Amino acid sequence: MKSLPQTEETLLIRTDFSDEAAWQALRTVVTTLGEDDFLAELHIVDDPAYRDLTTEQVVALAPAEDDLLIVADSKALTEAEMPLLAVLKTDEDEDGSEQGFAELRVVAEQLYSIENNIALANMDWEEFVDAAEEDGVFRGF
Repeated sequence: MKSLPQTEETLLIRTDFSDEAAWQALRTVVTTLGEDDFLAELHIVDDPAYRDLTTEQVVALAPAEDDLLIVADSKALTEAEMPLLAVLKTDEDEDGSEQGFAELRVVAEQLYSIENNIALANMDWEEFVDAAEEDGVFRGF
């Protein structure tokens, strides 16, 4: 499988291709200015070659310098709030054997908050994790 593209923007990788209308709706939300006139800086990867990839596979195919990846999986395309999967690459697993990652769901309309602040190192990942609701989804501060 081909590696994901290397860009200056955060990658948004589509892995679910079951509902084109849901995908277009999600794209509209994430490419529209947020409530504070902020917008996630995304490079959208819409290629069936990445259909049904697991998080591990997405991380393995991502450029080494990409710390944050966003995945539009079946959950993001079937639930009303469009909870995208934000993936933060970490240095290594606890056993030190390979690259690890952390995951957090984020509703599409709040994607800009995580993407902007992580990309600029304004906030730590843990701040978003701590602000997530009991279901593990970040819906804003």
